[in-house]
Amino acid sequence: MSDQDTGSSQQAPRAEWTPRLVPSPAAPAVSTAPSQSVVAFDRFELREILNLYGRKVAAGEWRDYAMDFTPTRAVFSIYRRTSEYPLYRIEKDPKLARKQGAYSVVTQTGLILRRGHELARVISVLDKKVKLVVT
Repeated sequence: MSDQDTGSSQQAPRAEWTPRLVPSPAAPAVSTAPSQSVVAFDRFELREILNLYGRKVAAGEWRDYAMDFTPTRAVFSIYRRTSEYPLYRIEKDPKLARKQGAYSVVTQTGLILRRGHELARVISVLDKKVKLVVT
């Protein structure tokens, strides 16, 4: 017989090593079930919001932002400084789409500046135009 006998002494194929993921006690459990749908801004809405945000950053009025997406609403928060409360919140709530409008601009104190069906008209309240005053 030869050194490479292919008879009855065949070895089983080696199993590849796969890491086992063990959740830590501090980390939340990750489910494999399909998650709930989340309300988000679409590409055109984000373009409108980020165009306004870019103009205000260039003017030195705003410095930071945050986006939150929940099952009920999407929120774009605008900050004057990083460590403060949001100066303004641009919110999208689809439940109000047929009533008062899905979009709203809310101040730091909770006052709703404008609400409506069209995002461009709603956020125009934040984009103050410079007026020439002749005395």
